[in-house]
Amino acid sequence: MDKYKIDSHKLMYHVDRLAEWKAGKTMYPLYMEISPAGACNHRCVYCALDFMEYQRRFLETGLLKERLSELGRLGLRSMMFAGEGEPFLHKDMVEITQHTKKSGIDTAFTTNGVLMKKEISEKILGVTEWIKISINGATASTYAKIHRTTENDFPRLMENLKEAVRIRRENKYSCTIGMQLLLLPDNHHEAVALARLARNLGLDYLVIKPYSQHPQSQTNVYSQVKYSDYLYLQDELMKENASDFQVIFRLNTMKKWDEGHKPYNRCIALPFWSYIDAGGNVWGCSVYLGDERFAYGNIYQNTFEEIWTGPKRKDSLRWVEQDFDASHCRLNCRMDEVNRYLWEIKRPPAHVNFI
Repeated sequence: MDKYKIDSHKLMYHVDRLAEWKAGKTMYPLYMEISPAGACNHRCVYCALDFMEYQRRFLETGLLKERLSELGRLGLRSMMFAGEGEPFLHKDMVEITQHTKKSGIDTAFTTNGVLMKKEISEKILGVTEWIKISINGATASTYAKIHRTTENDFPRLMENLKEAVRIRRENKYSCTIGMQLLLLPDNHHEAVALARLARNLGLDYLVIKPYSQHPQSQTNVYSQVKYSDYLYLQDELMKENASDFQVIFRLNTMKKWDEGHKPYNRCIALPFWSYIDAGGNVWGCSVYLGDERFAYGNIYQNTFEEIWTGPKRKDSLRWVEQDFDASHCRLNCRMDEVNRYLWEIKRPPAHVNFI
């Protein structure tokens, strides 16, 4: 089981927004990703956003808090801090996280966790829904090789996670803490060991996910990987499950990667989400960062409401709907499962009333 529905989607729980979408109304995003920092302390061998060149730019705290307050009023329900850099490189990440929650927005992180020290965990765990740690090896040597960092980062991360679990337990916080391993030929032999490590640390889950080739990425060394070679791991990993720990083996996503095609040729999920990069640019799709056809505006120049209801976004959505061929887009993109769901709603099978 995947109780978090990580290998699927949760749009069906937002019937009000689906009704607005079907009626063709202008609605604000349900979910957003923000990159508070463009820089990163690692250089992972598979990094999809290497083309962004890890620019040392950081969103200005005061302005970002203004926009977060606005987004909360407009109905944004969740925010994941991740992006083209490491979010905890932002010096005010604690303050930003606390303000996000005060704005009525559920908050989450995808991070390598090396900078998530005890002092940070003490201040964010009570206002954060979940934290997913990107970790791609169960030993310091494999970890350092894939993350392209020093082996010393591995014990630092283990200590940070140990402290986070302790702080959560002692304060009875509900924040879910998990790990995620991108399954590669370089680390598949350590997947089971990582599951045991995560469980022994007291984490809630380990996600095993497949690689996805970004069309703009400078690296393509894993573009031909076949996950049929690694499906045997599922049975071994399931043995590590416990009442308070789960391995989420993303079999559905792995099969989609190996199949290499989508059942839709138009992207219709864009109204439900958005992305803000470390320079304050608002994008319709994070796969096409830098492509002006997906650029909606910039939060330094306009309010989010002005951007979202403005002509650039309307023109972009019209172009995507009429001319953009999503069959050539990134396989297993963030909105893939949502697109598959919406595609069925737009094109129902026969006899739908016989439920």
